[in-house]
Amino acid sequence: MEELTKAEERIMQIIWKLQKAFVKDIIEEMDEDPKPPYNTISSIVRLLEKKGYLGYKAYGKTYEYFPAISKEEYAKTTFSKLFAGYFDNSPVSLLSFMVKEQSLSESDIVELKSLIDKNTK
Repeated sequence: MEELTKAEERIMQIIWKLQKAFVKDIIEEMDEDPKPPYNTISSIVRLLEKKGYLGYKAYGKTYEYFPAISKEEYAKTTFSKLFAGYFDNSPVSLLSFMVKEQSLSESDIVELKSLIDKNTK
């Protein structure tokens, strides 16, 4: 699976949220002001379709796009690359990073301990 650029990922997040969308719907959902040009978003959407991330249904010259890959599938693949590349596939390294670099609440720590306990039994 080909990696996504930041712009492509941002658009995929919107399409996952909407489930199906025309380019105009994607632009309306974007937070930026001013909104990006229609042609820019249309080009990115076509690239996502070519990469296999989107499918479409044609209505004449207008296209309605939908995800061809679930958000969960993408997250799993992306996390696997991150886990291997930055944490050497080591859960200890990942958890150590989380504890040192993130503001984990007491309830977060209790929940993590509970998950670990459930998976070691």
